[in-house]
Amino acid sequence: EAVGILDVDLCGPSIPRMLSAGRPDVHQCDSGWVPVYTDAQKSLALMSIGFLMEDPDEAVVWRGPKKTALIGQFVSDVAWGELDVLLVDTPPGTSDEHLAVLENLKKHRVDGAVLVTTPQAVSTGDVRREITFCKKTGVRILGIIENMSGFVCPHCSECSNIFSKGGGEDLAKLTGSVFLGSVPLDPQLSTSMEEGKDFMQSFPESATFSAISSICATLLKSLND
Repeated sequence: EAVGILDVDLCGPSIPRMLSAGRPDVHQCDSGWVPVYTDAQKSLALMSIGFLMEDPDEAVVWRGPKKTALIGQFVSDVAWGELDVLLVDTPPGTSDEHLAVLENLKKHRVDGAVLVTTPQAVSTGDVRREITFCKKTGVRILGIIENMSGFVCPHCSECSNIFSKGGGEDLAKLTGSVFLGSVPLDPQLSTSMEEGKDFMQSFPESATFSAISSICATLLKSLND
């Protein structure tokens, strides 16, 4: 499948590092900016403000209209080509970035939103507001994921509940949303993300791999229904 990832977390663009994309120059073609591809088959296309900044330590201190304009360019002026899925990674909350994405994708079909929470009440409270945002803007909620759900010991593989557990599942029940599953806090996954390695290939036997694979399968099924 051809997948595009649009990183609109303008203040913390982490996707390029997580996918080991480096800092390539972004080129123009007749139909706009050429996205950055992570593989020779061009099956995964990326666009992020991280590719456009000269200094990786530079802070993006922009007011709403400038953010909205850039997101509009990312949606309409990038030569995405024929994609099966466009995944938009947003910052937490319900702010200019989220409204700009929805406004610019109006002419396309928005399948829905995947909401990610950690188990604690301070996090599920934030996600409850995001659920309200989705309902007000008519965005279908594809499901809720509980991240950092327990800690997997790298030595004995035992899973301990450092924070708490079940907050995401309780939130899904409370709001009538689909609970997609739990992903533990796994040092192997964290290291892979930091170093831009493919966790799925590096640790295929881990419980974390099983959790992520199950979530992906459920999501793809719901998108195809």
